[in-house]
Amino acid sequence: MTIEAIIARWGVAAVFAGAMLEGETAVIAGGLIAHQGLIAWPLALAAAALGSFLADQFFFAAGRRYRDRPLVQRWIGKRAFAKALQLLERYPTGFIFAFRFLYGFRTVSPIAIGTSQVPASRFLAINGIAAFVWAALFTGLGYWFGEAVTEMAGRLRPSRHTLLMGVAVLGGGFALFQIVRWWRTR
Repeated sequence: MTIEAIIARWGVAAVFAGAMLEGETAVIAGGLIAHQGLIAWPLALAAAALGSFLADQFFFAAGRRYRDRPLVQRWIGKRAFAKALQLLERYPTGFIFAFRFLYGFRTVSPIAIGTSQVPASRFLAINGIAAFVWAALFTGLGYWFGEAVTEMAGRLRPSRHTLLMGVAVLGGGFALFQIVRWWRTR
């Protein structure tokens, strides 16, 4: 079952879970499904923002609580973790706001920030704003892309099934691109 099919079936709950677990693809798909009228765009936006926010708060709290434990200590030795801390030291507020937009930093960054001296209240505030901006951007892209596809199809008037298949193909292509990109940077 594709991400788009899951979102079409489970609606806002799927956008919420997708934002927590997977990220951009699920949120863009939520915007596309909202364009089709299967869910309301404000609900897709809220679910994406809340899912992203809660996941990052969880990882921050885990980093804060377990920073001296072996599992987190192993993460500290990884290159991405060291890079996240380096960026955090250089641009504390900017990095907390932007890490979710940086490829390869989505999960490791809140853990790294949790191991740092950044106050929890500061992370909470910046994370909330950043989660909303991130969700608005990616659900908006999905919604806009749905509008563009509808306009391009024009007279063809494709069925909902055809549009969802197109979204699935594009989502699969994007996922393949991300996997190849990750594989090359390992």
